[in-house]
Amino acid sequence: RGWPCGHPPPQVPSLDTSKPPKMASFAASVANAAVFRPAVVRRATPASRGVLTVRAGTISTNDFKVGVNIEVSSAPWKVVEFMHVKPGKGSAFVRSKIKNYITKSTQEMTFRAGEKLATADVEKRKMQYTYMDGDQYIFMDMETYDETRIDDDDFSKFLLEGQTCDVLSWNGKVIGVDLPLTVDLEVTMTDPGIKGNTASGGDKPATVETGAVVTVPLFIQIGEKIRVDTTTGKYLSRVKEEK
Repeated sequence: RGWPCGHPPPQVPSLDTSKPPKMASFAASVANAAVFRPAVVRRATPASRGVLTVRAGTISTNDFKVGVNIEVSSAPWKVVEFMHVKPGKGSAFVRSKIKNYITKSTQEMTFRAGEKLATADVEKRKMQYTYMDGDQYIFMDMETYDETRIDDDDFSKFLLEGQTCDVLSWNGKVIGVDLPLTVDLEVTMTDPGIKGNTASGGDKPATVETGAVVTVPLFIQIGEKIRVDTTTGKYLSRVKEEK
């Protein structure tokens, strides 16, 4: 049939099948974006390039000090000795001797310079050494009067009765004792020295009241008190008597 009123029918534009509809183009672009998105997500991060992330409860080997507590292989250790080494070739490292609080054994380990290690979550509690019972040292909390028994260890070398110390616990278990940084001890035995001779260079062994042996200058006499670094065991100075 013809179009009413003798008019020709309107021309309907033909579809260009060579070009996809706009909606199809949009969907295709979304699909393409989805294809490339995983590549962005998997982009290498600093951690994957070997850079260790610093978190709370970590310490750098560059900040090692004698007495620092670290956690290695899920056990608490104390840094006993360390030395920073920078070879002519290769990366710098830290040669360390550490002591296991649980087994009391020592081990030499080497860490990369700047390596991050977890610090041991050690709790410190102020307690006073009161007396010895067999091979155990009895410490008392002066607020609660609770007593704690601790087996003999390195701390006993410079421990005096009545001394206040930090008793260390890890995961609810007592693992050791931290003495004050310095203690004043009386010399009980040493070779005769030369009074007034304060020149450096000469030294001798001296036994102090706790039984420990400390290297002291030649002028130190029996009956004098000396100040000792409890971390290194080294002589620091002669203690002058108060007038």
